[in-house]
Amino acid sequence: MIWLTWRQFRAQAAAVYGLLAVLAAILVIAGRPLSGVVRLTPADSRLYYAGIVVTYLLPAVIGVFWGAPLVTRELEAGTHRLVWNQSVTRARWMATKLALTGLAAVAAAGLLSLVVTWWAGPVDAASQPSTVPVGADIGTDVPDAESFAARISPLLFGVRGITPVGYAAFAFVLGVTAGILLRRTVSAMAVTLAVFAAVQIAVPFAVRPYVIPAAQQTVTITSANISKLGVNSSGEVEELAVAGPRGAWVLGNETVDATGRVVTAPSWVAACLLPPMPSEPQGRASPSGPVAEADQECLTKLADLGYRQRVTYQPADRFWALQGTETAIFLALSALLAWLCLRWIRNRVS
Repeated sequence: MIWLTWRQFRAQAAAVYGLLAVLAAILVIAGRPLSGVVRLTPADSRLYYAGIVVTYLLPAVIGVFWGAPLVTRELEAGTHRLVWNQSVTRARWMATKLALTGLAAVAAAGLLSLVVTWWAGPVDAASQPSTVPVGADIGTDVPDAESFAARISPLLFGVRGITPVGYAAFAFVLGVTAGILLRRTVSAMAVTLAVFAAVQIAVPFAVRPYVIPAAQQTVTITSANISKLGVNSSGEVEELAVAGPRGAWVLGNETVDATGRVVTAPSWVAACLLPPMPSEPQGRASPSGPVAEADQECLTKLADLGYRQRVTYQPADRFWALQGTETAIFLALSALLAWLCLRWIRNRVS
């Protein structure tokens, strides 16, 4: 049974692993960015973002092209009956397919994540925490430095560490489940892609922020820590934010009054500041911008009236805790779907 499963699966496996080998060779030959990197070269920048895109796409490819056709092509052709009429039970047939192909799926995702995480290590290190506290003027010690996304941010979290393994396992078993329920390869592929994409979009915003209670700090608003300032045509402040800790995932940035109630900054604050300039990546303001020239008396008055900025965030040191929790959730969902596949094959498929 193992040999038969491998014979049916080897073409897809060769295609994916071949592409992974090519990508790994390119990254190794190109070499990692230097430690203490300040700004990526154009070539390194292309490799950096290509690694992100490929790592996000691989689980979807596995679900659509490995998972969805795994059973449906045999159900459509009727070849499953030839195996079941021999000495192989339905449960053994299904379990072998899930185990062999599933292991190949998680191994592919794990290897890709390992290579991409290794190559991007110096870039990720540039965004990691320093000793500068929340709300301080962080990240401006190197004026020409590029502002890199933190590895705990929604952009990078899913393509670093062990989460790609959980995503690949879930996408694969999701594809198999869709195939068994729909019994049509093309329909199963479409449903797998749609559901997996929806999960990938929903989890970073509806699940991940609440897995571990977020940290909060309330800081005084100063000209040194303002990172965003938005003023409408009427001169009223629409948005005000301060810089969060380096390497953290900022979930909320709210102005509060002396009682702790969320409020909008007073309209007279806008008159104290020059018109806002376009912010740099991640919304950081330039030290030479309008905030750097703010009227200190105005901000002092704001502080005296009790206005503060409350920052809600997930610290960088929770990266592995969140990784482990999210991966465990996806592996548990994968196990549940695998159990459903086994039950459905035994009782519903003829």
